[in-house]
Amino acid sequence: MARTTADKLADLEHKLELAKEPGGERAIAKREKKGICSPRERLNMLFDPGTFVEIGALIKEPGSGETGYGDGVVTGHGLVNGRPVAAFSHDQSVQGGTVGEMFGRKVAALMELAGKVGCPVVGINDSAGARIQDAVTSLAWYAEMGRRNELVSGLSPQVSVILGKCAGGAVYTPANTDILVGVEDKSYMFVTGPDIIKAVTGEEISPEDLGSAHNQARWGNIHHVAPDEQAAFEWVREYLQYLPSSMHEKPPVVNPGVEPEITESDLSLNTFMPDSDNAGYDMRDVIVKLFDDGHFHEIGELFAPNILTGFTRVDGHSVGVVANQPSVMAGTLDTDASEKAARFVRICNAYDIPLVFLVDTPGILPGVVEESKGTIRRSGKFIYAYVEADVPKITVVLRKAYGGAYAVMGCKQLGADVNFAWPTAKIAVMGAESAAVMLTRRQTEGLSAADADKVRRDFIDFYNVMMANPYLAAEKGYVDAVIEPAETRLQIRKALAQLRDKQIRRVPRRNYLMPI
Repeated sequence: MARTTADKLADLEHKLELAKEPGGERAIAKREKKGICSPRERLNMLFDPGTFVEIGALIKEPGSGETGYGDGVVTGHGLVNGRPVAAFSHDQSVQGGTVGEMFGRKVAALMELAGKVGCPVVGINDSAGARIQDAVTSLAWYAEMGRRNELVSGLSPQVSVILGKCAGGAVYTPANTDILVGVEDKSYMFVTGPDIIKAVTGEEISPEDLGSAHNQARWGNIHHVAPDEQAAFEWVREYLQYLPSSMHEKPPVVNPGVEPEITESDLSLNTFMPDSDNAGYDMRDVIVKLFDDGHFHEIGELFAPNILTGFTRVDGHSVGVVANQPSVMAGTLDTDASEKAARFVRICNAYDIPLVFLVDTPGILPGVVEESKGTIRRSGKFIYAYVEADVPKITVVLRKAYGGAYAVMGCKQLGADVNFAWPTAKIAVMGAESAAVMLTRRQTEGLSAADADKVRRDFIDFYNVMMANPYLAAEKGYVDAVIEPAETRLQIRKALAQLRDKQIRRVPRRNYLMPI
């Protein structure tokens, strides 16, 4: 029997309607009971209204029936803040959002498209992992998707939003993207879930202890934890505003030319630094005074909080900030802080975003615990990443810059382009108190406690005035200028304007051998 065009259009409309909710009313009721959003609702929170274009809505595994449309993932592209972005969102209503062949084909094709056009990829992950009944086919397509991560890596930004309980391959692939975002009390990441652990080892552990968003953020696997899904997608939208669509472009310029003269906020920095070397303060209070609009898009707030990393702007242009945090461990650098900073430096370098280092650190954390972590190798990543980076690099020493921490926190000898210091800067091998212990040992032998203490006090006063100051470094050219704190914002602005066209030609090689 011949079918009319109207019949065919009605058939298309019917199939597309089924594809929107392949799990039917049952899946909708299940989601509502759990209080979670559908994959398309999540995509709509990411994209500018009305811009999402779906790809592969009618794909399904052979023989899966009408409930198999999409094969567990929704893929497509649209605009985020007016710029193209590709995205996929797992659909738990189809086989739990597990990975099968058609699922893998859809995501791989989307990432290949992103690689061709040079646009960011956002993955919205809510998956039970591999599709057990598909056996090796599921594993093969996990590997195919993982291979596409390399296609986009460093070319265009990759962001993973972790929602629900993600395990196995559903966390390995996101781990190879640039940034991971979770939601409090909703996001979980495991190599292996609690049920499998209990079956294999007999160990009982809750999902929260094993891989909650908060814990994974403290361990450095998630870079931001949002209070709810809407806030998570708003954070991702803002993050992408600081980045280019691809390495071949520049990030958007936002509100350039603000506050070209010294302001009251600038002047407040002249009295900001405490007189006591050991007094703590929140480095964020400095950051909001130095950069455009007082805004700081922080990355990795809960991991290694003794160092701050994040994006802001100077004269409308994106910059990355790496700053010691004196209010946590006095800003001491440990293994975790070094790895956090190294990863961030590499992200900035990949997308040609200048780096500004704000320095106030008493040194590198010593001790057997740090040594047992392999800190020599793992902390070496920070030095390597900094030397490897060829973006404009500016350093401002606010207060302490002691020992190896002086070197790794953007010293001129590691390749910083412009180095400033405040008059409060103390640049030395170690702090005065430590130096006194080392260098007054002989003078104090045989002295009474009071006399020995006076010798040490006199030495400390001499050391702080004559040795731990910014002027010795300035005399040797290791610091380009000692500046009033109030001048810092404008000095950074002028330096970055001068460095905007910086280029470094390197000898080609297959890859650099970072200590991994």
